[in-house]
This record gives sequence, C-alpha cells and structure tokens, in this order.
Amino acid sequence: MPRFMLPVLLAIALPSAALAETAMQARQAEVTEWKAVFGRIETRDSIPARSRLGGTLVDLSVEEGSRVERGQHIATVQDEKLDLKLGAIDAQLRALKAQLENAKTELQRGENLLSRGVATAQNLDSLRTQVDVISGQIDAAEADRNVLLQQEAEGAVLAPLSGTVLSVPVTAGAVVLAGETIAEIGGGGFFLRLAVPERHAAYLKEGDAIRIDGSDQMRDGRLAKIYPQIESGRVIADVEVEGLSQDFVDARVLVRLPIGSTKAVVVPPDAVTSRMGLDFVAVERGDGSIAQRTVVLGEPVELDGEPMVEVLSGLKGGEKLVQGHE
Repeated sequence: MPRFMLPVLLAIALPSAALAETAMQARQAEVTEWKAVFGRIETRDSIPARSRLGGTLVDLSVEEGSRVERGQHIATVQDEKLDLKLGAIDAQLRALKAQLENAKTELQRGENLLSRGVATAQNLDSLRTQVDVISGQIDAAEADRNVLLQQEAEGAVLAPLSGTVLSVPVTAGAVVLAGETIAEIGGGGFFLRLAVPERHAAYLKEGDAIRIDGSDQMRDGRLAKIYPQIESGRVIADVEVEGLSQDFVDARVLVRLPIGSTKAVVVPPDAVTSRMGLDFVAVERGDGSIAQRTVVLGEPVELDGEPMVEVLSGLKGGEKLVQGHE
C-alpha cells in the first residue's frame, strides 16, 4: 500500500471508531409529577330554550344534534283561549265603534240645536263627555287586543344562542307550561371540564400546561379557569384545548395535570438497551472500563425540550454513560 494512502485511511477509520461509543452523563433534575384524571367535553354555554306561553306544542322543528342560530324559530306553542279572547275583544270594539258613531251624531245634532238656541250648553257638554268616554273605551280595548297579540306571538320558541341542540325533552302535541324547557342548546365553543381531588388544589394554577391523551396523539392544553367552590371533595377546573373533538358532548377524555415536581435521574433513551426483558445502560467506571448495569425505568419525560427517560433504580446522577456499547 502506498504511504500517502495511510493517513487517509486513518482519517476515515478514526471518526468511525469515535462514533461507535459516545460518552454522556446521567442527569439528576426536577421532573414534573403528573396526575391522571378524566375530563368531560362540554360546551361553554348551555342555555334552555323555554316556552314563554302555556299551551299545546303544535310545531317542533329541531331534534338532538341539530344546528341552530341565535333567534331561530324552533317551535310553536298555541293557546286556543287567546283566539277566543281576541274574538271577544273584536266584538267589543265593533260595538264601541258603533256607539261612538252614534255619540258623534248626537253631538253634531246638539251643536246645531245650540246654535239655534233650542238646546243648552249643559246638554252639549254631556254629549261631548259621552264621546270622550267611548273613545277611551275603544283605546283600552285596542290595548287589550295588543296584549293578546303579543301573548300569541310569544308562542314562538326562539333559540337563545347559536350552537347545537343537546336535548329535546318534549314532543309535538304535548301540553307545556310557561317557562318549560323545549330544547337544551349548547354553544360558545367546546372545552374540557375537570373534577380534581381537593388535595391537589394547591398545586393547580391558571395558565398551567396540561396534557390530553387523544386517540391519535398527545395534545397540549391550558388550564383556563379554576372555580373556587369545592363540590363533593373535588375542585372544578376548565381547560382550553385546540382541535378538541366536537362529535360528542360529555365524552370522557384522559387528562394529565401537573401537581408538583420531584428529583429524578434521567438519561437519553438512546443510552438504554433492552435484552431478554431487562433494560441496561453502559456505565464508565473510574478506571476507564465499561460495565453493563441493569436499571428499572420509569415514565418518559421531556427536559429542556429533549426527550428523556426516568431511571427509578440502578443508576445515580452524574455517572458517565456510554452509548452504543454492547
């Protein structure tokens, strides 16, 4: 082999040998402790669409899962007594208008007689008063008629907000009371609502990052609000998550909350090898020799943006590791 080829071959061989074993160090760091709880997918607002009128539900145009817009007509409640009352007031108005025409005629006749000196001013004032009284009665009857028309218009049940119909507890043809729920509508977006044991309440802070175990991948969320009232030994909290599934309301989702931190020994995943059901790491001794040590691994963690794995036993922080050594 020519002599000028030897440095080139050494330059190629040395990096390969250096890459065969890479030194690293086991680190002792603060690791976040996560508490696994179940959250429910809920709508931000859940408002019932109520009947403002008591009567018979003659029309219902929505069902569970229907999309509605704010102010949309979703049902009609009819009270047959209102039609009878309107008919009575219309008859009363016709009678009053006939009396008013007669009173006006009498008033005009009285004015003519007064101009010829036949009637007295007292009789003329009585006729004017009669015309004013009948006119007032007509105004009162028309006001009563407007009230009945407004009550009839209130038979239309409107959606209080834009969203999805969650439940419809009544059917067409049912008799409903004023204030009874016709449909429950959820809107305002979707979020996760958690019920966390109160012993972990001191560790929860608004704005903390959380993890959501999705069916396809792990998602990140933010603890948006913590409610001050404890219910049945649990703290209620809301979590905002982007891309949250909106197929089902009240669906349960596994959520991991940060409840504290602890010191742990962590190593890169590449430093661990598995053989015959056991996990090993290559540790460099003080004399430069390398020993294979059996370790017990914990959960994967992320430290400074790098994936690491927790070592529960078999390794101490600061020990030198060798990657790629078998």
